[in-house]
Parts: sequence; structure tokens; C-alpha cells
Amino acid sequence: NIRKQSLFAMAMLTICRIFGAKPLLKKKTSTKSTKNNRIMDKNKKERVNLRKRKMPSGNTSLYLDVFIKGERKYEYLKLYLVPEHTRADKEKNRQTMQLAEAIRAKRTVEIQNNEYGFKSAYAEETLFFDYYKSMCEKRLGSKGNWGNWSSCLKHLEKYERNHRITFAQITPKWVEGFKDYLENKACAWENDERERIKNRPLSRNSKLSYFNKLRACLNQAFDERIIAHNPIRGIEGFKAEEGTRMYLTLEEVKKLSQTECEYPKIKRAFLFSCLTGLRRSDILKLTWGEVHQQGDFTRIIFRQKKTGGQEYLDITQQAAELMGERGKPNDKVFTDIYSPTCTNEAIKRWVLRAGINKEITFHLARHTFAVLMLDLRTDIYTVSKLLGHKELSTTQIYAKVLDKKKQEAVAMIPKIIE
Repeated sequence: NIRKQSLFAMAMLTICRIFGAKPLLKKKTSTKSTKNNRIMDKNKKERVNLRKRKMPSGNTSLYLDVFIKGERKYEYLKLYLVPEHTRADKEKNRQTMQLAEAIRAKRTVEIQNNEYGFKSAYAEETLFFDYYKSMCEKRLGSKGNWGNWSSCLKHLEKYERNHRITFAQITPKWVEGFKDYLENKACAWENDERERIKNRPLSRNSKLSYFNKLRACLNQAFDERIIAHNPIRGIEGFKAEEGTRMYLTLEEVKKLSQTECEYPKIKRAFLFSCLTGLRRSDILKLTWGEVHQQGDFTRIIFRQKKTGGQEYLDITQQAAELMGERGKPNDKVFTDIYSPTCTNEAIKRWVLRAGINKEITFHLARHTFAVLMLDLRTDIYTVSKLLGHKELSTTQIYAKVLDKKKQEAVAMIPKIIE
């Protein structure tokens, strides 16, 4: 049989030479070609598509449809196409699509790098709770801010029982689950050992605060290249609940100044806040080395405790008189101002003694200053600078409390009842 096969092969070669034909031989596939084909097959499985979704507003939302390791994920880009009515609309949409395509291409490269064995540039195996706790520790200097971060940690630990969870396991679905937990399951003070009302739902602003702590953590992890994709991106947080801004009128402040307070130093500090807008924390740490004479004005040069912002505040003569006699540069200007609870109890009794029926705390002196400035027709930008606000929107809350335009409009209503 072998001999017959050899003879047949030789005969076929002879025929091919006579007629000038090439023998049909099996083409050998190169190793490189096989590898490329394998990569192409994998690219078909691991894909990133740019999708569009029409919104009720008329805009079109852009998002990525990512299929990787047999699992589909959606990444909302917070990029929107607008209805094209003008040339400017078309140009804006062109630039938006260009940016979205660039993000899609970047995600594709990242998937390929992770899939084909290149070293990942991210540290997604970092333990989430260790990372979050380190962010808490950095805020120990600010008791209020640290308290919010610490409270959020307790809720995170109750929501996620696996305290060894990594950033790789934090998905948009996980984030949505924490949001649902805050909305429907979380209770206020449940971790508080003191005797308080338990099983009380979180307030709207507490939900907002805690969810924003998670957002800040994931945003920082993304910026520090711990994670390649931010799982909280595109997930809407809670809306803030508008609170009531209590304040004192000019007449009420005058009443307080004429009424005796059992703690004279608390009285001086409170009235000083009414005239300067300084927070309690900044008043407590104020030293004489930060108080300077600037022409006819006394100027305070200090750094805000809450925001860390450097401030230059000119104060009136009567505010300067409330500080008392100048001491050494390192001496505190205001002393014997005890805990917030003790201070607020003293203020409460003082306010009642003055015949004012309002719930007043030390912090409301700052609100009083803001409203007084607006009532004296100081422009909102200047008031914002006096208060040391970073955002004008923060000051606009006070403008809503005292809207002179509304008052003037109401005053114009003619007399209709005789």
C-alpha cells in the first residue's frame, strides 16, 4: 500500500509538471497567525460598545455597554447629546461624541491589557475598609467632620458583613445596594450606647451626608489609580432637605446686649459672633497674635478651622471692644467658653430672660450676622467673602431667608380693607 501511494504521488507530480499546474499542498499556519486569530476571537467576546439612551428631557445620554468575562456592565458617562437646533448644538454634540469615543477606546485598551497578561496599573485588590478607615483618621482634627465619617463607617460595616472586601468587588450594583440600605433600612443612633430613641429612620440630610462620604472615598480611590472604573459614577445621590435658618433681628440683638447673662464671657463671645460672623470654633482658637490694627479698622488674619481657608476680616470698633484688653500674642482672646452643650444652655436661659421666644444656639449668631448684612443691603458677593464661604451658593441660602425684593413687592399692595 505504501508503495502504491508513493507511485501515485510521483505520477501526480509528473502530470503537474507537464501541464504547468501547482500541486495542492496543505498550507502551514504560522504560530503568529494562530495567536492573532485567538486574540481576535477573544476581542469578540470582550467588547466595549458606545450606546445611546433617549431621556424624557429630550437629551440623549451616552453610556458604555461593557461585556467582559461573560458579564455585562453599564458605565454611564454623564455625557449628553442635545437636540440639534443650531450650528452650536451640532458642534457641541460632535465634541461630546469625540470624548465618548476616546473613553470607549481607553476602556477597550484597559480590558485587553488585563486580559492578555500585562501588569495592571491599578491596585483593585486593596481592602476597601482599610482604605476608608485611613481616610477617617486623616479627619481626626475636625470633630464634626470625623464624626460624620465615623458614623458612615458603622453603616457601611452593617451593610457589608465581609470586612475583607476589596475594591474589585465594589460594583455599581453594590453602591446601589448601599443607597437602598440608607433609604429603607438604616436607623439613627442604633450604634449609640446612650439611652436614646432607637430604630428612628435616618434624616434626609444624614442619608445625603453618608452617601457623599462613600462617593468621596471612591472618587479618591479612582484619582489614586486604586480602581480603573469608578462604580459610583452616574449614580444619583440623595437630595438635600431644606432646613429652617433661625436668626435674630437687629432689635433682638440689642435686647440681648442690654440683658444680663450668667456667663459674661459667653455673652461677649456670642455678640462678637453676631458682629463678625465668626464660627464658634474660630472664636475659641483666636489669639491676640492674629489681631492687627489696619488704619481705623481692626483686622483679624486667621485660618478657618473648618475649611482651612486663609481669611482677612476687618471688624467694627464695637466688635473690637468686645475682645477686651490686648494680651500676649499666644494668649487666647476669648476664654472660659466651655462645651457646646453648656454654652447653648446658658444662651437659652439668656434669650428667655430677654423675652425672646426663639430656639437660639451659638452658631445662630453667624446666621444673624449674614441676615443683618443683607438687611443693610450689602451685596451677596461681599457677604460671602465676610463669611469665608468658598461657594456663592452657600450664601444664597441667607438671601432666600431675607429677600428684600419680596418685602418691597408686598409693601406695594394697596389698602383694600376699610
